Amino acid sequence: MISLRNVQAADLEQLLLIENEGFPIEEAATKEAFVERIQLIPDTYIVAVKEGEILGYINGPIINQPYITDNLFEKIKENPKRGGYQSILGLAVSKQARNQGISKILIEKMEELVKENEREGMTLTCKQELVSFYEKFGFVNHGMSESQHGGVRWYNMVKLREAMD
Repeated sequence: MISLRNVQAADLEQLLLIENEGFPIEEAATKEAFVERIQLIPDTYIVAVKEGEILGYINGPIINQPYITDNLFEKIKENPKRGGYQSILGLAVSKQARNQGISKILIEKMEELVKENEREGMTLTCKQELVSFYEKFGFVNHGMSESQHGGVRWYNMVKLREAMD
């Protein structure tokens, strides 16, 4: 049985392993970024756990515009209680737990939080090969992002709250 909970400081090492399995080094979040996210946004940093082992996670701060900007990968602040957009800076599942619907469970949990906290919607950036993956979850491709993160091309993917009902 997979359970969901908010991140804890003790999760750091497992989270870094999953991050580095899921992203090339130039795109992966740093240990410092993870420490900051764990401290500042545990309310929107959700981990999927089975028998004490972390299988995957989703995280991101609340931002006040519909698109992610590169400075978010560097510096974030605590989330406001209401409003704004839920950004997704990281969604990753460990190699041995892939293709079991864990991404779907994590995205659905974020949708619940969006509704509960009256956010405008969710936003993320992804590479071209993942556009159709996120479209399956109701995200809409808003075209090329201005992001230069990791030196690759990113697409803005947005899912507004009204599309979540």
